[in-house]
Amino acid sequence: MTESRTAPSLPVALVLLWCAGLYLRLTVLVAPPLAPRMAADLGLSQAGTGALTTIPVLALALASVAAAFVIARLGPRRAVALALLVIALGSAARSLAPGALTLFTATAVMGLGVATLQPGLPTLLTRWCPERIALGTAVYMNGMLLGEIAGAGLTLPVLMPLLGDDWRLVLVAWSAPAVLLAAGLLLRRDDDHPGPSGGAWMPRWRDPLVWRLGALLGATACLFFGTNAYLGSVLGGRGETDWLATGLIMLNGSQVASSLLMLRVARHWVGRPQPLLWLSVFGGIGLAGFLVLPGWAGLSAAALVGFCSGVLLILLVALPPLYAGNDGTAALSAGMFTVGYSIAFLVPLLGGALADALGRPTAALWPILAYVAATLALTLRLPAPVAIRDY
Repeated sequence: MTESRTAPSLPVALVLLWCAGLYLRLTVLVAPPLAPRMAADLGLSQAGTGALTTIPVLALALASVAAAFVIARLGPRRAVALALLVIALGSAARSLAPGALTLFTATAVMGLGVATLQPGLPTLLTRWCPERIALGTAVYMNGMLLGEIAGAGLTLPVLMPLLGDDWRLVLVAWSAPAVLLAAGLLLRRDDDHPGPSGGAWMPRWRDPLVWRLGALLGATACLFFGTNAYLGSVLGGRGETDWLATGLIMLNGSQVASSLLMLRVARHWVGRPQPLLWLSVFGGIGLAGFLVLPGWAGLSAAALVGFCSGVLLILLVALPPLYAGNDGTAALSAGMFTVGYSIAFLVPLLGGALADALGRPTAALWPILAYVAATLALTLRLPAPVAIRDY
């Protein structure tokens, strides 16, 4: 397979993929640092505050199949541009919310855009860089992970002071660049023919591969989103609320290191079971350490969670293009994201209910730890990809 003659050059393609990758998580991870201010202004409960992070995860679960349909009908480039516009609109609309209902509605709209962007990028990658799957995946996932650290780590110390400590202006500022990127993608003249008609966009729900990939993605997403969602509660429960900003930076910043590592080793690790197994093990150890260790030791354990979940995510999202090729990537990705993010929504939700029932903030993370342990054996049961190309 060779790159399309109308596709952008490899450097241009990688830059565009990286920029789009920023918005896979940036606008979602702006919510945790702003959550206390948003809750105070809009009268949100603790469950409502957690929903600012979990609603986009639910949208990823519910809308991934519909996103595959959109990609098949519009073509991946146009679908990615549309997704970026929806993300920008929904995220900025949160700044206009007078109350909880409109805030959650805008968050859900933003989540629909993320749900389309998530399978759209690997599908676009197979069009633009079919011989560079591992490299391209590592690049746009590096963008995603840097978006996470930007949203979680720069919002409070940088953007809030610059914008007069107004959380509404911060949401608009983070959203605006996505519009420019979408316009750049729409103005390109490369071929963006829609995918095959019929049921090619529908995941093959009877295929065990969909469920195995989804279960592993669910464990990875639980580690990351669950720890982000309950970091503040756990720290507050042991009198370490002042460590929240530092904890968010360490948890999300460690993923930058993971993405840089993957730029170097992706071609050696993608499609192989041992890295999945050991990273899952160490991610679980990190989560357990965060639960029991106070101070810097606990935050360092949280950083290990971030690092392991970052590498795991890159390894997992690189698999659908290798298993399914150009025409089947969107469908397999959609199935994996539907299963995985459904789990990533339900397991932390169970944890929150358990924490409320027991009156112990740390209990929110117990179900996540148990689920990660339960999925370890699946890492060794994935089939070998059809082809692991020379990246």
